[in-house]
Amino acid sequence: MDGMLKVMEDFFNLPLEEKMRYGSDDVMDPVRYGTSLTTTRKHNLHWRDFLRHYGGLIPHTYYLWPDNPATYRDVAKEYLKEVWQLAVIIFGAISEGLGLDPDYIESSLGDEGTQLIISNYYPACPEPNKTLGLAPHSDHGGLTIVMDNGIPGMQIKRNQTWYSVPSIPGTFVVNLGDFLEASVLSNGKYKSVEHRVIVNAEAVRISIAVGHGPEMDAIVQPASPLIKEKSESKYRPIVYKDYIRAQQSTIKRGKSALDEIMNN
Repeated sequence: MDGMLKVMEDFFNLPLEEKMRYGSDDVMDPVRYGTSLTTTRKHNLHWRDFLRHYGGLIPHTYYLWPDNPATYRDVAKEYLKEVWQLAVIIFGAISEGLGLDPDYIESSLGDEGTQLIISNYYPACPEPNKTLGLAPHSDHGGLTIVMDNGIPGMQIKRNQTWYSVPSIPGTFVVNLGDFLEASVLSNGKYKSVEHRVIVNAEAVRISIAVGHGPEMDAIVQPASPLIKEKSESKYRPIVYKDYIRAQQSTIKRGKSALDEIMNN
């Protein structure tokens, strides 16, 4: 965990031209750097830089990952492998909680599943009350396992109230995503977590979020053992990569994206 945070800090401290080697506005690019501090796109009030790329037990895009810092690829590969194993344990517990076989969710991911790492850099902000690090949203995957550098900033929404999540060294925050709510598994029994990130005027915050979901070509739909009749399904089937593209591109924020995409 410490090694991953250090290598991400080193990456974000690189000159902008070096980071822009990975710059892209295509939400489906396998490796993508972006900065909200210079963009002209919607949500340009976000106060963050980010790096995102795919991982997985067999990281097919490994050769595309940043080669500066020099240790990035090796550190990230080891970290993502360990976090994947943690996700499998949690998926097993949720499967049992739904009355399914312990490996039901893991099997629903396909032979490899999808793992996506999103590392975020939130600079100290001179007027934090006028912006957000990240607007309200829910994640598109099944589980997102998050750590940070000890600076709080994540908030979760419950009953229309925002609650700050404490930052405790050496721990993870685990968010449930849309895949678990809408999709495959629980047909709404488990709820994805709407969350946002606030910034502060004193300190840089770095967070590393790793999402876990099904293979890109998987059909996302409620688990058949939980559906007695077709009319009981709350959400329509959709190809996972199509959901990601729509969810990442929609101008709607919060969990409204989930209902808009899956119910139309």
